[in-house]
Amino acid sequence: MRLVWKLLRQHISLPQLGGFFLANLFGMVIILLSIQFYNDILPVFTSRDSFIKKDFLILTKQVSTVGSLLGSSTTFSASEIEELKEQPFIKNIGAFRPSDYSVAASMGMQGTGIHVSTEMFFESVPDEYVDVDSKQWNYTPGDRTIPIILPRNYLNLYNFGFAQSRSLPKISEGLLSMIRLNIRLRGNGLSEAFEGSIVGFSNRLNTILVPETFMNWANARFASQKENSPSRLIVEVHNPTDDRIVKFLKEKGYETEGDQLDAGKMTWFLKMIVGIVMAVGLIICILSFYILMLSIYLILQKNTMKLENLLLIGYSPFQTAWPYQMLTLLLNGLVLLLAVGCVVWIRNLYIDMFAPLFPMLDDTNLFPVISIGVLIYLGVSLLNAIAIRRKINSIWMHRS
Repeated sequence: MRLVWKLLRQHISLPQLGGFFLANLFGMVIILLSIQFYNDILPVFTSRDSFIKKDFLILTKQVSTVGSLLGSSTTFSASEIEELKEQPFIKNIGAFRPSDYSVAASMGMQGTGIHVSTEMFFESVPDEYVDVDSKQWNYTPGDRTIPIILPRNYLNLYNFGFAQSRSLPKISEGLLSMIRLNIRLRGNGLSEAFEGSIVGFSNRLNTILVPETFMNWANARFASQKENSPSRLIVEVHNPTDDRIVKFLKEKGYETEGDQLDAGKMTWFLKMIVGIVMAVGLIICILSFYILMLSIYLILQKNTMKLENLLLIGYSPFQTAWPYQMLTLLLNGLVLLLAVGCVVWIRNLYIDMFAPLFPMLDDTNLFPVISIGVLIYLGVSLLNAIAIRRKINSIWMHRS
């Protein structure tokens, strides 16, 4: 086999192979870097609370000065909710249920001087919108412990406002989750004490959530008035980037809390940009593949007589094609290794640049990129091997 390689390598054009190598390396780096950058940057736009389902919007009605003076309703009627349900881009709708009774909470830690008490409120949403272990997010009438999800900005206000101004120790999420809140409910002539157990913190919901089973029981026991229409809706959509959502909300005068729609749009633009860049890289890889095949075909054409003689003296088509197949395997393997190395180097540069602003960037790994690179390597190498073998077979059949 070594003698065959020495014989056939005489007409190999190094500039042509070098052109293939550089083009293929450039295209492979673009594809793998696009995938890695997409995986790294996506959590910036799509980071969700682990206990809240992702594709939802919180709808409210606009509150205007004129409307407030005239007493316009800011609640959603049954007909408006039905109209929302009929929209093709909406998957499901749930209503926020507020507490129609007085809620007071206090928290204290012995030996630290911390004692905080405040009037507060509770709200609930249907349990299917909350992704929490059912053992934690559960209430049975008669229980004295209430599971609670707090807005994370409440803790930030305490740590960086109240505690800092009074030289009090700051409280971490883990520590606060171990503290039991003293809750007192008053209404309908009744007053009862409970314990609050914090099971999570939310970045997206600016409310204090309790299980719907508890809210139903508490409103029936402590509320002195009948249930009102909801002023906020939680809407699960098929695709947050659907243009019809924005048009419909603008037409109806509804507003969304937070940046759900903006994040969805940014995610859509990110996918589109990454897709365009990957398409460019793929085109470059395809062109480099044709450059390599053209180079191999030219070499085979120049060595046609030698190949025919080798086949006539007993070398099989496999033995004759093997040196060229090995050449493509080695070139493609070297391209893969260098491409992965380039991706790692470039990724370290932008991770160091953006990590202070977005700590979640460093959580991703390189396994998807390496896997895709290996698949591309195997696919291109297989196509090269098949093309070379077919060319050798055509020479053999032509000679026969």
